[in-house]
Amino acid sequence: MTYAQTINGALRRVPAWPIYILALFPGVWDFYLGFTGGLGPEPIKALEHELGRFAIQMFIAVMAITPLRNYTKINLIKYRRALGLMVFFYVSVHLLVWLVLDVQDLGAVWKDIIKRPYVTFGMISFVALIPLAITSNNRSVRKLGPLVWRKIHWLTYPAVILGGVHFVWLRKGWQVEPMLYLLVIVLLLATRVKFKKFRATAKAG
Repeated sequence: MTYAQTINGALRRVPAWPIYILALFPGVWDFYLGFTGGLGPEPIKALEHELGRFAIQMFIAVMAITPLRNYTKINLIKYRRALGLMVFFYVSVHLLVWLVLDVQDLGAVWKDIIKRPYVTFGMISFVALIPLAITSNNRSVRKLGPLVWRKIHWLTYPAVILGGVHFVWLRKGWQVEPMLYLLVIVLLLATRVKFKKFRATAKAG
């Protein structure tokens, strides 16, 4: 038995549902810090950033699942739906904090979406995530059919790229962390394309 088979055998006994609970803890902790003065002199801005940071980190984890399976045979696909839904949850909370606690003015929100490119990109990314979240269930797969369902979930790619660009643009200047996240996103997408080309070449041969 290979190392990957051993890991996959162990993972089969680990359900996906605890992800929904465990993934809540960072957000709860961030809100606690915000309300108790642990996020510095601008807690609302800091809370927005922390929620957005965790969302992009989980999005990267989601994007890494397929390349991990392709190149190492370690299969975490059963956890992808839960992680993806928690990405949507954190992006939604990140957006709500910005809308309700930060801007507090729908007119100003619309102006920001129009005038600030990083807000525009972030909003488009969020909108792209909505159909992904709505169809992330077995009933949708059966109703839409696997082909249509997969085409809808191609929205994952522009959503994660726009989310990465949003984070880079939001953090003014060439800061290492957001640039690193965007680089990882691009590399993960590149590995998927490379693997598909390799597989197509192998079939043709």
